[in-house]
Amino acid sequence: MSTSSLAHPLDDPAADPFAIAAQAAADIAEKTGVEHHDIALTLGSGWAKAADLIGETTATIPATEVTGFSKPALEGHVGTLRSVLLPNGKRALIIGARTHYYENHGVRRVVHSVRTAAATGAKVMILTNGAGGIRESWTPGTPVLISDHINLTADSPLEGATFIDLTDLYSQRLRDLARTLEPDLDEGVYAQFRGPHYETPAEVQMAKAIGAHIVGMSTALEAIAARQSGMEILGMSLITNLAAGIQKTPLSHEEVMEAGKNAEATLGALLARIVGAL
Repeated sequence: MSTSSLAHPLDDPAADPFAIAAQAAADIAEKTGVEHHDIALTLGSGWAKAADLIGETTATIPATEVTGFSKPALEGHVGTLRSVLLPNGKRALIIGARTHYYENHGVRRVVHSVRTAAATGAKVMILTNGAGGIRESWTPGTPVLISDHINLTADSPLEGATFIDLTDLYSQRLRDLARTLEPDLDEGVYAQFRGPHYETPAEVQMAKAIGAHIVGMSTALEAIAARQSGMEILGMSLITNLAAGIQKTPLSHEEVMEAGKNAEATLGALLARIVGAL
């Protein structure tokens, strides 16, 4: 383990991750001049344009200036936190710095952004991602609501004898609201794999057999932490490609990035409408 890893506050097993999240929220309040946020959004691949469309950005800060945050390892994540004033007067915190489970920093660091969002006061957590689709009717660029998830990481952000009910983890109310704005929105079950490799065709068929429609490498652990923190959760995937074996050509990160870039304007406008209706 590197010296820098040892120096990270969340790497100390004796540290309280919620106290560190509270300090991060205090950092955000100090650096943005905004004491309270109502809504938080984690913008995955293809979703970043929404940050420009949902309202007026009044402050942008590098995530690395906030306690507990790390520089994103993945191209396509901007590495900033933004405070946005919505047209209805509410405040949104835009998280462009996601720590993925496959970075091997531990679950505390994966869910730190969500816990920080809750500590800023956010009651709604919108989690987005770019993912592979198992349904052949979904084409690259299709937005899909997450109705439930299957956590295939064999890990959890909950520590000790902490039992959290995950029934309706992905809010039915928020999904219904999204469909009033975009009636054609489909939904499906998201399976989070460990990554960073893409799934094999056999693994995709396994996921399909146990009830998944979407495969990816994020979101599920964050959603569990958001529920623990008392937030209402909306999950959305951008289908960047059909999953391995469903799609007959090899998968690539470049393909994911291209699909995200092509869909950004449409996705951003959709997410802006959803946030505006909250």
